[in-house]
Amino acid sequence: MRASRLLMPVVVALAILPQAASANLLAHRAVYDLDLGDATEKSGVVGVAGRIVYEFKGSSCEGYSTNYRFVSQMTLQEAEKMNDYQITTFEDGDGKAFNFVTKFFVDDQLDKETKGSAQIVGEGLDVKLQKPSAESIELPKTQFPTQHMIELIDKAKAGENFYETTIFDGSDDANKVMTTTVIIGKKTKSSETDPEYAALKSLKDESYWPVSIAYFDLSKQDGEEVPDYSISFKLYDNGFTRDLVMSYGDFSIKAKLVGLDVIDQKQTCPAAK
Repeated sequence: MRASRLLMPVVVALAILPQAASANLLAHRAVYDLDLGDATEKSGVVGVAGRIVYEFKGSSCEGYSTNYRFVSQMTLQEAEKMNDYQITTFEDGDGKAFNFVTKFFVDDQLDKETKGSAQIVGEGLDVKLQKPSAESIELPKTQFPTQHMIELIDKAKAGENFYETTIFDGSDDANKVMTTTVIIGKKTKSSETDPEYAALKSLKDESYWPVSIAYFDLSKQDGEEVPDYSISFKLYDNGFTRDLVMSYGDFSIKAKLVGLDVIDQKQTCPAAK
């Protein structure tokens, strides 16, 4: 299960925007409760419970940091398994450098740790890994999560409905660039019958775009262009996301917003002249 990528691009998707872009990103801490969405018998998954806690803060002058934890209790047909993903990232304000640490625990035991940095150099991407072992990797030039979100918000504001791009987020073995296809729906507002309405607080009257993103590893030589996973969510023009559905083919996980705290941070960027 590749849950480690889920909010990074929305991240996650989830959301980072430099000063040059057309909106300001919301520094915030969001909490989401997990539940099982659809599941086939082949998946072996009969239940999911857990929580996502996502924190974003920073500025285009100092860079942007995210802390993300995804804990899920998976009930399988013959067993139960506790997965715990812990992700910390930092991206500089102009989207040229990216640091990442990902830890994955299974039943409270560390199963995998990936730590490294990536930098755009010329027409390529230079990845330096420290864990699980020291390694240098050269990849095609791409975007980090910050720039991926900038592009998404800008295209949504321009009224575009579909586009394709690429991203590197440091997930899995941090050795590949993923291709993404993005579908953007019509901007709308929440109603009082929305299950997440009470948790929105000051954002209750703000509009959002419904967004779906599919992620492909085109380096695979299997001849099939089937997404590794896909996500859908509601996106606000300040980068906040909610009502997440994460699909892994044979099953999906729903993440419902249950808590939102806006982080009060000082403006460190010089005022525009």
